[in-house]
Amino acid sequence: MALRSEWTGQACPIARSLDVLGDPWVVLILREVFTGNRRFDTLKAALEIADTVLSRRLSVLVEQGLLSKEPYAGTTRKRMEYVMTDKGADTLPVLHALGLWGRRHTTPPVAGQALRIYCMRCGEEAEHADWCVGCAKPLTVDTTGWRRARSPEILLELGSVGRR
Repeated sequence: MALRSEWTGQACPIARSLDVLGDPWVVLILREVFTGNRRFDTLKAALEIADTVLSRRLSVLVEQGLLSKEPYAGTTRKRMEYVMTDKGADTLPVLHALGLWGRRHTTPPVAGQALRIYCMRCGEEAEHADWCVGCAKPLTVDTTGWRRARSPEILLELGSVGRR
């Protein structure tokens, strides 16, 4: 979803990517889905986002193939959750790059609070968005863990929560 312009016809892949990922809400929704937060109500609460804004962004993510919409059991009324697709999983290095850049170049509201990215193969904290320096292997959804600023004591293994 473009913020200001339509860039799908551009030769530049960065411009075309911004058509999908250039909205900050889209990136924050992806962050939440990577951590296992897949339902509308819990996404709304975590992001403190208006229903209409969340609904529109989720529709775009499904339409673009980054998330799929699947029913979940246990309710009398048909309810849907949003599941990360392979195309969506390919955005992980983008989120990592934003997190690493933000840690290096912005000031957190509470000193020391920051997203920490770990390689689940070797346990090293990531210094790069897509590659583990410790074991010289790529960071993927299945091999990455996050310690989030709001709960640094918990190491979330993305492969176990972000996708089915």
